[in-house]
Amino acid sequence: MPKIGDIQLPEFPLLLAPMEDVSDPPFRALCKEQGADVVYTEFISSEGLIRDAAKSVMKLDIYEKERPVGIQIFGANLESMLQSVEIVEKSNPDIIDINFGCPVKKVVSRGAGAGILKDIDLMVSLTKAMVEHSNLPITVKTRLGWDDDSIKIVEVAERLQDVGCAAISIHGRTRAQMYKGNADWNPIREVKNNPRMHIPVFGNGDVDSPEAAMKMRDEFGLDGAMIGRASIGYPWIFREIKHFFETGTHLAPPTMEERVDAARRHLQMSIDWKGETLGVFETRRHYTNYFKGIPNFKEYRMKMVTSDDSASVFEAFDEVLEKFGDHEFTLS
Repeated sequence: MPKIGDIQLPEFPLLLAPMEDVSDPPFRALCKEQGADVVYTEFISSEGLIRDAAKSVMKLDIYEKERPVGIQIFGANLESMLQSVEIVEKSNPDIIDINFGCPVKKVVSRGAGAGILKDIDLMVSLTKAMVEHSNLPITVKTRLGWDDDSIKIVEVAERLQDVGCAAISIHGRTRAQMYKGNADWNPIREVKNNPRMHIPVFGNGDVDSPEAAMKMRDEFGLDGAMIGRASIGYPWIFREIKHFFETGTHLAPPTMEERVDAARRHLQMSIDWKGETLGVFETRRHYTNYFKGIPNFKEYRMKMVTSDDSASVFEAFDEVLEKFGDHEFTLS
């Protein structure tokens, strides 16, 4: 069974991916309840941390019920990254993860995230320095390469391992692909099959069903699955995958009552954590998936995503439960 440093994980663990404005404490709590084995924070700018930027510092909030939890940071400047490690350690996470995979232009243009895939030597040296600077396990999340002509992930993963990286999560797309097309897990399998690799190799990208997770485990032989977009507004994907692994059958989809309860709790936890305005705004992206598959739902969805006060959103939840409470969800 895989280990990250001294952290023993179950066989084929399911990891919640770090996602900007998604993987916050309220959502991580819901995913943890539904079976996520490891959760990661939103990615945090090393430059923001050392400048004590409020938004970056707030993302350091972690809670005991989340463990094991990893804090993910990004940057391309060695001094800033090392300073940020010292700041992160004060929050006492179980893992520090380095983002070498974010494809967003504003991150890449600074040479951070997936931008560092153009400079593998820097990627390796940054990782090495961070490993030497911290007693916590340092892990990496990255992509296959910058583009189709520069995929060297087998070599890159081995070099990262050799400088002390404790685990690697690989998204099966290049930076050039962004999130388009299908994820290619074959290069990730090549990393895992490299006889020199001994750290856990986790797959990421298009793990959107129990069957996909089982394929990643059984056909590609990876050590675990990192789940991102498929969990947005649907934390139940973790329990559904685990049920499928254990029984070979599909778990019934969550009922309308479960969905409304999760949405209500999600919103309330978000307000408690980040205040009314941000809590209402940043929870909106989840509602489409919370209530996916309900006919004639547009009126209620619009109320949820356009209301600026939580009372109106809570009211919409009550209306949905009253009107659609007996709606039966089917497996898609």
